[in-house]
Amino acid sequence: MKITSVNVRKVEKEDNRMKGIASVLLDDAFAVHDIRIIEGDKGLFIAMPSRKTPTGGYRDIAHPINPEVRKMFEDSILEAYNNLED
Repeated sequence: MKITSVNVRKVEKEDNRMKGIASVLLDDAFAVHDIRIIEGDKGLFIAMPSRKTPTGGYRDIAHPINPEVRKMFEDSILEAYNNLED
């Protein structure tokens, strides 16, 4: 599996930990939208698309199964975010 495209847009709101939204295209065949870029205490990280459960928690709609794929997503998305012009 290969990430063939990353599209990122910045979110411009004061006092908001969410800094951007990303969409990723895998193998020019499968898209994952609404990946959030969050500013945490240790820097930027990604949060996969999720929905609220009836019990009030959140559950990912789509997510990497292993750490290597999560790192591939995070590296590609954060690189695209950091390369955006201000």
